[in-house]
This record gives sequence, C-alpha cells and structure tokens, in this order.
Amino acid sequence: MVAIVKDSKEKTLVACDEPPGTNRRLASPRPSVWANVPDSDWNSWRWQLSHRLNTLQELSAIVNLTEDEIAGISAKDRFRLDITPFFASLIDPDDPNCPIRRQIIPTSRELDTFDSMMEDSLAEDAHSPVPGLVHRYPDRVLMLVTTQCASYCRYCTRARIVGDPGAQFARSDYDVQIDYIANHPEIRDVLLSGGDPLILPQKVLEHILERLRAIEHLEIIRIGSRVPVFLPQRIDENLVNMLKRFHPLWMNIHFNHAKEITPEVSQALAMLADAGIPLGAQTVLLAGINDCPNVMKDLIHKLVKNRVRPYYLYQCDLVEGAGHSRTPISAGVEIIEALRGHTSGYAIPTYVVDAPGGGGKIPVGPQYLISQAPGKAVLRNYEGFITTYTEPDTYAKHDPATCPACQKRQSLEKGQQGVAGLLQGHSMTIEPAGFQETHLRGRADQNDVIGVNATGFVRRRAEHH
Repeated sequence: MVAIVKDSKEKTLVACDEPPGTNRRLASPRPSVWANVPDSDWNSWRWQLSHRLNTLQELSAIVNLTEDEIAGISAKDRFRLDITPFFASLIDPDDPNCPIRRQIIPTSRELDTFDSMMEDSLAEDAHSPVPGLVHRYPDRVLMLVTTQCASYCRYCTRARIVGDPGAQFARSDYDVQIDYIANHPEIRDVLLSGGDPLILPQKVLEHILERLRAIEHLEIIRIGSRVPVFLPQRIDENLVNMLKRFHPLWMNIHFNHAKEITPEVSQALAMLADAGIPLGAQTVLLAGINDCPNVMKDLIHKLVKNRVRPYYLYQCDLVEGAGHSRTPISAGVEIIEALRGHTSGYAIPTYVVDAPGGGGKIPVGPQYLISQAPGKAVLRNYEGFITTYTEPDTYAKHDPATCPACQKRQSLEKGQQGVAGLLQGHSMTIEPAGFQETHLRGRADQNDVIGVNATGFVRRRAEHH
C-alpha cells in the first residue's frame, strides 16, 4: 500500500508498507516531476542509471538554476554531467548554496584557471607500471577498473579520464594489471577504484575479485565507491551476497555532507555492514559545502551511527575545474582541532594532503607535542592543558638488525623505506636529485667523487686511499 502526500515545496513523500520479501522502504521526498514514477522503477538501479539528468532542460525542471549554473551546464568544455534522479531529489531547488547542489551541478567557475592547476595533480600516470595500475606505496596498489560513475562530482581528481566512454578499461587491461600484482609479492593490498567499481556489470566485478583472491600473497581487497550515496538501489542482496564471498573485503565510501545519508543510504550501508564488510568514509574538504567544524561533526556522527568509520579527510586536489572548491589547509587543521577531544577518537578522520606531484598522502593536523628534552616530553590536550610525560630511564631499544619482521619488510620494500629507513639505520640520508653534483661547486670532476664526509666536504678518491 502506498500513501502519497505533498510537502510545502511540492515534493512527494512516499511511504510504503513493506510487502513480503522486500528489503527497501521509501522515505525520502521526491520532486513532483517524478511523483508518478512507479515505485518498482524508482527503486530500480537500472532505471535510475537510464534516467540520469544531464541537460539544461532536465535540470531546469527540478531546480531554479542560477545564471552561473546555466553557463556551467551550457559550457562546451566542461566535465561530464550525469545525476541520478535519486541524488537529484536531494537538491534544494531554491538554494544555490545547497551542499548537494554545489557538488553535482556545474558552474562557470569550473572553467577558471588557478595557480598550480594540473591535469594529473597526483602524478598517477607517472606511477603506473602498467595501464590503470598505480603503484605508489611499497605494499599496495590502486587498480583502476572503469572510467564510469553513477554521477560525476564536479571536483573529480581523475577528470582527465573519468566519464570518457572512449577511455574505458578492457579485459586485456585487467589481465596485465592482475599479472603485475601476482608477480610482485610485496603487494598485500589492492584498492579497486576508477570511476566506480560498483558500476561495472556484476559478472565483470566478480571475475576481477575471483582472480585477485586467487593471488596467495594478496591479503586485503578494498573497493572505493560513491554508489551507495548516488545510487543506493544498487546495493541489493544479489550484489552483497557476491561481495561477501571475497573476504577480507573492505569498502571505502565517499561522503561529503550529512544530507547525503538518507534512509535509503542507511539501508544500503546496513546491508553491507551486516555482510561483514568493514566500511570507511572518505571526504573531500570543499569550500562552502563542509568547511565548517560543526557541519563536519554532523557528518561524522551520522556516519558512525551507520557503522561507517571516518577514514580520510582530503584536501581538495590541484585539479582542473576544482579551483573554486578548494580551501586553505588551515581550514582543515581548524576542523581537526574542533573534533579532537570533542567527539570519539574513532570518529575523527585523518586530514591529509595528497601530495601534488605524486608524493602520496601527507597527514596534517594540530601539534600536540610542544617540546622535548632527554627523558621528558611536554604535551598539550584539546583544552590547552599542558602536561609532562616522563620517559623510562631504562629501555632496551628495539634493534632492526636482529628483528626478523624488519628484515622481511626491508627485503620486500626494496629501497622504498623513506624516513622510516633512516630511523632503522638502513641509510643515513635521503638526497634530492642532483644533490651531489650541486655541491661539487666546480671543485672536482664528478667521476672523482665518492661521497660527502661528516663535515659536508666532498671526499675525492685520493682521500680514500
């Protein structure tokens, strides 16, 4: 039985008695343009995908567009536009600052250039040993399996390929990617991304998961997705039953605002969590959308209520089209300062800058270690309370040279230990490219140099004898 009522903004609220065998109950309001769509269609992910909004006429039917939005939608060189009816139904049609609206509807500001703007700001292509596979960190890889999404975020970091139907990955690409993973025993973790892996035909996704799970040294498979937000109808029993065959399987879901967590989304999250899939949330810090400590707190509290652990808060990348979405880093530090001590520790994401140029994720946050001296550390808490921690007088220091775990990891990471390698004594310095040549200052031929001594002066071969 279906009851239909109107609210003050001419949206249709649909309340359904749950018939036997149904695992979905409608609760979110719909704009009146979709009032007569049968529930069987509205709740179908295939119907949602085939009725996405992507024209000025379609968006004008549900949103009172601004001149800036009209210009952005009409621009020839803009990033792809597609919005599922479900996600579009969450837009406030009269508020240009609606956080859903600002994430998904183009504006003319996307075409503005800005300082340090890049097409591939994370240098993913430079870290791809085979097409579609990014191997930046020692023990894990990013596997791009599609260029398509249910809807397209206006600040997409992979806008150079995402949304382009001519840049799709094929089975032959998967073969090469999976062969690379199988031939590199240091890889213990693979993240499927794209695009959105949950947009793939289920049989294709299942085939990829089967082949990955057959790799003995691969411990964890992760899926990065925004489908549970854009298209919660896709999270059905058939999909979930397939996914849970491949444990340990984790899922990171992209949320930016509490308004995205509707009853339908909550139900999709519950199905995934009940299937034993650990859920994390990734959020991009966006100007005018979630750059407020209390807006962020509302989001993370709603996430943990739905058994989703806030994982990363990303600084918006230096990607084309996203200049107007960026905030200063200080805005993110302020948010973390407002969360630490004011909410549960497991509800606080790690704020990171994904380093321009391909350096990976760099954690950024307030400083709580104020000072140190031998045997003492001075720390402060979220209130400004300052305390001293007394360190032990006797401590048997861990010796990496005699530790089997350290020796095993060193052999697998093959020179990519970074700063941790300095602390464990694997090397004394990390030098920028050309460091030795620069510090010759013309004093010797490069071929005569064997290093720099403890005082910083160049040692020549004659000094070595």
